[in-house]
Amino acid sequence: MSFPSDGMTRSPLSRSPLSRCLTRAISRGRRGVCQALLVLCAAVPAVSLFPDAAAAEFRLCNRTQSRIGIALGYKDGEIWTTEGWWNVAANSCETLLRGELSARFYYLYALDYDQGGEWAGKAYMCTREKEFTIKAADDCLARGFDRTGFFEVDTQEQKAWTVQLTESGQTKPTTVPPPPPPPPRPR
Repeated sequence: MSFPSDGMTRSPLSRSPLSRCLTRAISRGRRGVCQALLVLCAAVPAVSLFPDAAAAEFRLCNRTQSRIGIALGYKDGEIWTTEGWWNVAANSCETLLRGELSARFYYLYALDYDQGGEWAGKAYMCTREKEFTIKAADDCLARGFDRTGFFEVDTQEQKAWTVQLTESGQTKPTTVPPPPPPPPRPR
């Protein structure tokens, strides 16, 4: 970046077409400024109506007070793939997949790190305790993985989708009552 001779620094935006347009409008007086602002105000809503393709994604929002771990299952061509773990802070969102969604159904499994419990289902796929990408969903145990029940997410063939996890959808851990005390010893 070169610096002007007057000693002031200017950003690259100072030479942008918008900047030049506004400078010309200002030099033409009040009517020119009004026309330039009218064009600018008309352009801003049009830009927001056409979001770029990067906005298409599969997101998960954790609407709980706990940190959660997420595993995702999806069909990659003809092969089922599972990936994990995304760690999502309480009351925050995380993008799991970027770009347009290529399938209608995705599968999620989530663990509540702080309170215990899980969000699970009946679609069994492979996971493991550490970070993973696993191809194929069959013979999990024989291949050294855990067999985990995922719940189905129907994106209705939308190009972007956000899942909201709440405590009401969570299965709390079952507490096993302690065993009864042993019978008294005979005297």
